Amino acid sequence: MRIAIFGAGAVGSYFGGRLAQAGEDVVFIARGEHLQAMRVRGLRVESSKGDFFLQSVNATDDPAQVGSVDVILVCVKAWQLTEAIQAMRPMIGPQTIVIPLENGVEAPSQLAAELGKENVLGGLCVIISYIVEPGHICHAGTDPFIRFGELDNRTSERVERLRQVFDRASGLTVEIPPDIHAAMWQKFVFITAFSGVGAVTRAPVGVLRDQPGTRQILEQTIHEIYNVARARNIDLSENVIGQTMEFIDSLPPDGTASMQRDIMNGRPSELEFQNGAVVRLGQEAGVETPVNSFIYQSLLPMEMRARGQLKFG
Repeated sequence: MRIAIFGAGAVGSYFGGRLAQAGEDVVFIARGEHLQAMRVRGLRVESSKGDFFLQSVNATDDPAQVGSVDVILVCVKAWQLTEAIQAMRPMIGPQTIVIPLENGVEAPSQLAAELGKENVLGGLCVIISYIVEPGHICHAGTDPFIRFGELDNRTSERVERLRQVFDRASGLTVEIPPDIHAAMWQKFVFITAFSGVGAVTRAPVGVLRDQPGTRQILEQTIHEIYNVARARNIDLSENVIGQTMEFIDSLPPDGTASMQRDIMNGRPSELEFQNGAVVRLGQEAGVETPVNSFIYQSLLPMEMRARGQLKFG
């Protein structure tokens, strides 16, 4: 199967690397020093699931040179998706499957509106990874998994075929959930609470969950997101609140979220698509979200500064 990884950063490089290791025809859409390093030196991945090295890597910064592919895994930041949609068009044929792996819950509808619902699946992944240096990825925590499914939750031959492709790859698990929208919101509950509280406190997850005050804020943030999901007819079980806290308790104590790291390092982040989305979607559904609103408004000045929209300090 010919697979394009659009946005070969820490997440895309890991999953794309595992698929290439399993013998799939993978092309990485990357840029900058990471692209050059992969072209010259290959891709090195450190992981508790087994280190590996790809000496020969097919990587480019020009999707037009790639041509149509069977699958595109979209691994850019959520705020980069609009630009990415235009860039990936040359790779999309009549049978191409596009799977968004962004944090957030709005990417499938955005992709479907631009590319057609017939080309888009719902999807999500969980992994803690980062770029050590160009061409070198470290999987730092959690057991990597990927989940995807048809937007109407029907069973389909193409989803099953794709599941078999991922099943052949080591270092990850794959699942087709019965309700892809509920699965995406379940991840959204976790990543948004973890990212937002982490970014406000600038503390790793071990501190967030051990301090009574920050643990309570995590739980309140999660509960608000659950309320928004239910108001929007997402079939989330109330158990998701306890399950999310259990998952947070299982993370390496020094773990941080990518949004948190971006904000701490003065880079543009996914704030609008995480806590900002909770506030916006809550307003649309008539659900109050005071904790998420506080997190969002507290972080917004730093986000605006990172984007050159505000100057201070």
